[in-house]
Amino acid sequence: MVDAILNRALEGERVSFEDGLRLYEQADPSALAAAAHELRSRRTDPRVVTYLVDRNVNYANECVTDCLFCAFYRPPGHAQAYVLSRDELSAKLSELEEIGGTRVLMQGGNHPSLRLEWFEELLRWMRAAHPTIEINAFSPSEIDQVARLEGISVRATLERLQSAGLAGLPGGGAEILDDDVRRRISPKKLKVEGWLDAMRTAQELGLATSASMVIGWKETLEQRVGHLDRLRSLQDESQASHGNGFSAFIAWTAQIEQTPLGRTRLARGMGASPEEYLRLVAFARIYLDSFTHLQASWPTMGEEVARAALHAGADDFGSTMMEENVVSPASGGKTTRRLEIERICARIQEAGFTPAQRDTRYKILHMHEPVA
Repeated sequence: MVDAILNRALEGERVSFEDGLRLYEQADPSALAAAAHELRSRRTDPRVVTYLVDRNVNYANECVTDCLFCAFYRPPGHAQAYVLSRDELSAKLSELEEIGGTRVLMQGGNHPSLRLEWFEELLRWMRAAHPTIEINAFSPSEIDQVARLEGISVRATLERLQSAGLAGLPGGGAEILDDDVRRRISPKKLKVEGWLDAMRTAQELGLATSASMVIGWKETLEQRVGHLDRLRSLQDESQASHGNGFSAFIAWTAQIEQTPLGRTRLARGMGASPEEYLRLVAFARIYLDSFTHLQASWPTMGEEVARAALHAGADDFGSTMMEENVVSPASGGKTTRRLEIERICARIQEAGFTPAQRDTRYKILHMHEPVA
């Protein structure tokens, strides 16, 4: 039965939810990875693995959402709460420009008092001061927070931010798109339909978007497949109606060692192994048949596991990031560090592929020498 499902997928047939669940539960890991790699080779250049030169910037850390798995945020009034100054932001963006970076991924907490006008002014200043850097910023949850502060719709909020310079809305905060899971780990956070609606609206407006998933919250396999099914449905809807959609899918595992959640009984049994991660990557490549690109996650999984993901359905190695202040504190600093461009290229070449620098929408900017 499982072999038949894989064969039909390789012949171009869409995997149903029921067959997907059976495949996820029962497929041999090697067979699953081989099928995923074959499908990846058909959807993208089989010789090439891409990467992005960008920087993460966390503009503020004050947040009222209190996610149990977050060690980054500080509550209002905390001595360590901050909002970066223009000078601090400019220094970070200048460093990105110096290494040939093309995008900034800028996110913060759900700040209780930063209004829409503040964000508009920030985006206009960034666009004027650093015009070569594309601004992908915020998350569905942050957009919802600003919209509620202003008493306007998510669409109106995104339209104003886009006019000010926003080019993309990253898919952070998805975790598992299941409200039962979300009530356990982030009860104040945006629920499933809110997340999907923000991404749907961003895609209708032509913004670049990505889809994410974090496993290891003691969610069921049905909930994992349900998450992917919701992403696939939105991708189908967006591509059919206006041709836009998620540029890529990125998954990683829960990092909770140094978080409030990690210090509770709820943490028992949470987390996911490298083998579980690679199985998810392979399954996602098969199930998400309307997605072109899947990104490996070296920040959470490490370089070796990310390299293995390139033979299990992933076609992209992620980005330089330059700094990371959200996942790393949650794991006690064990998972994330900066990767130089040369090191990223070396990992890609060691896996047998040719590295290529891309932009946010996967346009190739620079092709390196082919692997000998």
